[in-house]
Amino acid sequence: MYIKTLTIQGFKSYRDQTQIEPFSSKHNVVVGRNGSGKSNFFAAIRFVLSDAYTSMSREERQGLLHEGVSVTNTLSAYVEIVFDNSDNRFPTGKEEVILRRTIGLKKDEYSLDKKSASKADVMNLLESAGFSKSNPYYIVPQGRITALTNAKDHERLALLKEVAGTKVYEQRRTESLRIMAETDAKRGKIDELLEYIETRLAELEEEKEELKEFQEKDKERRCLEYALHQHDLEEATEALENLEEERRGEVHSANMRREQFNDRERQSQTLEQSISRIRNALTTANLTRQGTQAELTELIRSRTELQCLVADLQTAAERAGGQHKLLEGELAEIEEQIARREASLANLLPEWEAHRARENEEKKRMDEARVKLDALYGKRGRLEKFRTRAERDRYLKAEIASVETYRVSQASALQNARQELEQANASLHEIEQRAGSAIDRVQDGRKRAQDLGEQLATLKDEHSELTERRKELWREETKLKSLVDNEADELRTAERSLASMMDKDTGSGLRAVDEIAERFGLEGVYGPLYRLFQVSDDKFNTAVELTAGNSLFHVVVDTDETATTVLNTMMKEKTGRVTFMPLNRLHPKNPPTPNAQDAIPLIDKLRFDPQHLKAFQQVFGKTCVCRDLTIAAAYVKSHGINTITLDGDKVDRKGALTGGYYDVRRSRLEAVNSVMTWKTKFSTDDQRLKEVTTAIHQLEQEITRLVGRMQVISNQQTQARNTRETLAEESAQFAKEKDRLAARIDRLEGEIQDLDLELTGLRAKVDGYRAEMASPLANGLSGEEEEQIEALGREVEEYQKQLREFGKTKNELGKRKNMLEIELKESLRRRREELRNKIERLGEADAGDASAAEELESRNRELKALNATIEGLQRKVQETEKEAEKLQGQLQEERKSLENLQGQQAEDSRGVSKQQKNTERYLAKRNMLMNRKDETNRSIRDLGVLPEEAFEKYTNEKSDRLMKKLHVVNESLKKFAHVNKKAFEQYNNFTKQRDQLLQRREELDKSAKSIEDLVEVLDQRKDEAIERTFKQVASNFAEVFEKLVPVGRGRLIIQRRIDQDEEEAEDADETQQSSIDNYTGVSIKVSFNSKVDEGLRIQQLSGGQKSLVALATVFAIQKCDPAPFYLFDEIDANLDAQYRTAVAAMIHELSTTAQFITTTFRPEMLVTADKFYGVLFNNQKVSSIRAIRREEAQEFVDQEAQAQ
Repeated sequence: MYIKTLTIQGFKSYRDQTQIEPFSSKHNVVVGRNGSGKSNFFAAIRFVLSDAYTSMSREERQGLLHEGVSVTNTLSAYVEIVFDNSDNRFPTGKEEVILRRTIGLKKDEYSLDKKSASKADVMNLLESAGFSKSNPYYIVPQGRITALTNAKDHERLALLKEVAGTKVYEQRRTESLRIMAETDAKRGKIDELLEYIETRLAELEEEKEELKEFQEKDKERRCLEYALHQHDLEEATEALENLEEERRGEVHSANMRREQFNDRERQSQTLEQSISRIRNALTTANLTRQGTQAELTELIRSRTELQCLVADLQTAAERAGGQHKLLEGELAEIEEQIARREASLANLLPEWEAHRARENEEKKRMDEARVKLDALYGKRGRLEKFRTRAERDRYLKAEIASVETYRVSQASALQNARQELEQANASLHEIEQRAGSAIDRVQDGRKRAQDLGEQLATLKDEHSELTERRKELWREETKLKSLVDNEADELRTAERSLASMMDKDTGSGLRAVDEIAERFGLEGVYGPLYRLFQVSDDKFNTAVELTAGNSLFHVVVDTDETATTVLNTMMKEKTGRVTFMPLNRLHPKNPPTPNAQDAIPLIDKLRFDPQHLKAFQQVFGKTCVCRDLTIAAAYVKSHGINTITLDGDKVDRKGALTGGYYDVRRSRLEAVNSVMTWKTKFSTDDQRLKEVTTAIHQLEQEITRLVGRMQVISNQQTQARNTRETLAEESAQFAKEKDRLAARIDRLEGEIQDLDLELTGLRAKVDGYRAEMASPLANGLSGEEEEQIEALGREVEEYQKQLREFGKTKNELGKRKNMLEIELKESLRRRREELRNKIERLGEADAGDASAAEELESRNRELKALNATIEGLQRKVQETEKEAEKLQGQLQEERKSLENLQGQQAEDSRGVSKQQKNTERYLAKRNMLMNRKDETNRSIRDLGVLPEEAFEKYTNEKSDRLMKKLHVVNESLKKFAHVNKKAFEQYNNFTKQRDQLLQRREELDKSAKSIEDLVEVLDQRKDEAIERTFKQVASNFAEVFEKLVPVGRGRLIIQRRIDQDEEEAEDADETQQSSIDNYTGVSIKVSFNSKVDEGLRIQQLSGGQKSLVALATVFAIQKCDPAPFYLFDEIDANLDAQYRTAVAAMIHELSTTAQFITTTFRPEMLVTADKFYGVLFNNQKVSSIRAIRREEAQEFVDQEAQAQ
């Protein structure tokens, strides 16, 4: 074990925290200038380990705190030493031991391994590790070597005694001598007392004879007085027994009346509660009736309004129904006419198309014949016009070119017309499709409007149904609110009544337990005892309540850990006080109960959860219920159990008897049952109220959702109506566009036909021109051509005639077709749309697109539901009135019963008052007899110890004869008035005291002999310890001195008192049997240059030699009692160089088994050291210490040597 590290803060010159680098386990050297803090470093270690700094005053503690030039003051300081405990020299079982001492102006504390420890514990630990108080030389501060050098022989002897541990023997010898002196003083006092007692016994011996005669007379007197007192006692006892017998009869009747009174009290309480419940029920029924009547009135008014509205709707429906039928009839007729016209048109169109096709064909043929005819006429004219063929051909060519140009333009026009016709047909087809789509969409919109109307009607029905349900729930909510408010008031009243039966802290504590258990979810908190059981029979309520007492409010928990958790929370929150019953700590030891019908175990009358059995055994397991106190007392004696009667009179097995009047109106169990009953009702109704409120909220949300859906559907209806109107307008536009396109198609078909005929004629004309150019120029037409002209003329005429016929027929057909189309388009179809729109408008409702019939049906359904509701409310009003009448009758009956009970109670109260007066008279008489009996017993006791004959001698004598005999005896006793009546007693007391004093003096003599033997043994052991220690130290001194001075020799010589004048001491063997008084000192003789010389005394040596001898003495003492480490402060300061080297070598040798920490200004100590530290001191008077190298330490020592 060795010092590993050291931390200093605030101690002397070490102001700041200074933690020193770990020391070597061998030799460590500390260097520094004078005044830098080296000695303070050693003082810090002594501050922790030695007794040098004990019992300090405030000023002395202030002197240890740092006082520098800094502004702040140091209020506390500490020094902490960390020991390497790898060898387990400290019996702590740890590798390191941390020891700290902290000091302030008002404190001085130790800590061990960072835990607070007492000084005694620390000192015992240091003693166990080898830091002996008898050997303080493991720390050698400055000046210790000098003091030892200059020590006298008797001072060295005192040091030897301290090393030998003789201080303990001296302390015990001094204590023994003190006890011996006290013993001698006690023996002197005992002798004085014995002398007095002997004198007093001689005097009392003379008074004993006269006292004997007095005692004979006095015994006769006491016998007579006892007989008289015994007669009085028997009379008083007999009178008391008679009085008690009468009292028992009265008590029995009083008990019967009290039971009846208590029964009537319970009945009254029950009736009052019943009246309160009936009154509340009646109030609720009246409120319900009023609310229902008001609602019924409102519903009747609503029904009247609804009936008027239904009547109006029926009238409007009847009017609208007739018009609707007319319109529908007209629409059917129009539809039929349209069907006939369309059929006629369908039959006419093929005929008209055929006539038109034949007309076009004939017209085409006529045009071809006319073109041929015109060509022949033109040829005839050209034959007359042109004289030469070339002139004709030029003209024909020009005509052909002109005709070709015109034909190309007309062909282009025909192509354009045909393209336009295709486009028109495509547009017409598209328009027809779009028109058809629009019509379909209109029909879909109409159907969607009907569907939306049906959905809206369904939603209205649902809305009406939900509204009725909400009204019912509102009525139920109103009723429940009234009930809950009343139950809450009753619950508060019951809780106040229960709280008045317990102290405030218990009530707040129970509430806190419930809140904490709910907050932390503690399933192990079962609640107070009164919540955990039920009494099977109400007649045992009083017995159960009085047996449990305050235990009713004890909280049952599963384990003590749960109780601790709740208690800690309660203490933190400061919320009341409760008593816990942890089931794991309950071990009830209940005696066996009697198996008899007149002693029923109280626990058998309770119903509870088996897991709580221990708690109920703890409270009720030792108690049985008995019929009366006599039986109860008998079972207590025979079975060692507690008993109780049904009236609450208890007999405890320890002897206590408790009973008296018990007010059933203040019953805790009744209060608990009332609280539990009202809490159950309140919880049930409150839960139902919450459910109803939730249902109302859900219904309101559902109603809101339905209203939203109705609004959405209404908006959809409006949107569908607007869409249908838009589609109708689009259909009309499509019809107009279709007519326009049909007219355009007809025009384009005519143009195409005309252009086609024209192009045919132009081709024929060009062909004629070309044929004419190919023929020679003649003087006229040929005969064939002339015939052809005539034939073509007839043909043209024939064609014209046929065309006129075809035109006439086609015109008739076209006129019929146009008439049909105009009638369909402008009249019938338009009228059909108007009729449809009128019918639709006639069927629209005011609130949307629902029809009037649907509105009427909806109103009828609403009226029907309203009638059903009114009927239900009327039945409810009747039922409520019947219930109110029934409750009123019950209330009157209950009040009458209560009045009867109260009258009986008043009569019983008067009887109780009368009984109280009788009881007072009984008590007065009983007290008088009891006082007489007590006084007689007191008189008998005052007679003292009576002779045996006193109990039989005069028992049969009459009182008057006894009085006469007593008078005679008293007269004879008057002559003994001066006698010492306590002579025998005093004689016996003095004799007893004498024997005790003799025994005590004998014990003191033995004690004095033991103390003398002990003093002798202590002196002998002290001599042995001094001689043993001296031999060991002397041997070690010679050995150490020889190592330090190899050519010399040193001896320690113990001096005896008989030889104090001689120069030389005898051999040590001659002093072995001497006593301590023979030792006067220890001297030293040494020789530095010879082993055979007598040597010189220490006073004859030089300063350096003296220091060496003192060091040898220190090393010799340390070898006697080795320490784990040593602290030397400049021990080589006065040594010569050769001796310093020897001392350094010895320290190096010893450092293999112990740690050395030394300070020095000499280089010799540095040679053998293992680690070096330098102490620095700044201008603020603050020291610090750090590890340095050997060279730095050597350089510092050299500088100091040069400075000196």
